[in-house]
Amino acid sequence: MNRRAFLTALTTAAAAVAAPGTAKTVLARDAASAGEPLATLLDLSQCVGCGACVAACRDAHAADYPEPQKPFPKMSPARVKVEDFSEARDVDDRLTPYNWLFIQTATVTKDGRELTVNIPRRCMHCVHPPCAELCPWGAAAKYPDGAVRIATDICLGGAKCRAVCPWHIPQRQTGVGLYLDLMPRFAGNGVMYKCDRCRERMAAGEQPACIEACPNGVQTIGPRTEIVAAAHALAKKIGGYVYGETENGGTNTLYVSPVPFSELNAAVAKGPGRPGLGKTPDVMGEQANLATSVLLAPVAGVVAGALRLYSRAKDSRKERDTEDRHDADA
Repeated sequence: MNRRAFLTALTTAAAAVAAPGTAKTVLARDAASAGEPLATLLDLSQCVGCGACVAACRDAHAADYPEPQKPFPKMSPARVKVEDFSEARDVDDRLTPYNWLFIQTATVTKDGRELTVNIPRRCMHCVHPPCAELCPWGAAAKYPDGAVRIATDICLGGAKCRAVCPWHIPQRQTGVGLYLDLMPRFAGNGVMYKCDRCRERMAAGEQPACIEACPNGVQTIGPRTEIVAAAHALAKKIGGYVYGETENGGTNTLYVSPVPFSELNAAVAKGPGRPGLGKTPDVMGEQANLATSVLLAPVAGVVAGALRLYSRAKDSRKERDTEDRHDADA
C-alpha cells in the first residue's frame, strides 16, 4: 500500500473513532499491515445489554466449539478436576468454552440516581499478553493486528494461560484436543478457549461479529493510537473514565464508563468465568515472569512446531481413513 493510501486509511479510521456511537467501517487490514496494532473501544454509556453481540459471537464461532470425547480420562493427580461445559452450552452469563463473550451488569448510583451499566466482557487482548509469553506449549500467541489467539489444534489445556491472565479469561473444556493422543492422564486436560477477535473475519477484511451486530454502535475498532485518543475524548465528553489503557501494561480492549471502574468492579458478580474490573499489575513487567518468558520462548517454539506437525499428521490420517471407508462402501 502506498503512502497516500495509508494516510487515507488512517484518516478514515480517525474520523470513524472520533464519533463513538455512529456506524463505523475501518480499514483494519490496511492499518494492521502498516504495523499499527488494532484495538477496540467500548462505549458503556451506549450498551443496553440486548445480547446481540453474544448471539453474533456464537453464530460466528459455532464451528469452533469443542465436541468432547466421553468418558473423560482419569487424571493424575486426582486433584486435577474435569471442566465440562458440553452439557451447558446455552450458559451465557459467564465465559465458557462455548461462550466467548457475555454481558456483565453493574447497578451503581450516579448523581443520586440508580444507574445500570452493561459491560460486554471477552478477552482483553493485552499488549504484552502473559498467556502468550508464558504458555509452555507455544499455543497462545499475539498477532501483528494486536489480537491474542490460542491455537486450539496444539493446545494441551494446561491452563497456564488462565492462571497468569489478570482476568482469568481462557476457559477449559476437558475431553478434546491433542492431550488425548499423547498422555491423557498426565498432559494437560483439554483445550483452552477464548475470544480470537474473529480471526477469519478480520483476515477477510470484515469486522468482528460482535461489532457488526451491535445495534447501538457500542464498539469501535481501529489503530490503537487512534482508539486511545478516542477513548480519552469520549471520557472527557461524558465526564467518564477509561479502562484498559494501562491495565496489565496496556490492552487492546478499552472501555469508557460514565462511572469509575472501581464502582463497577465492586458491583459486578465475580468468580470463575466472570472477570473483575479492578486495577491489575503488569504481569510481564515482573522480572521473574520476564526472565521465564525469555528462557521459555525457544523451547515453546520447538514444542509448538512438534505439536503442529503431529496435529497435521493426525488430520492426514483421519482424511485417509475417511477416504478408505468411502472407497470400501463404494
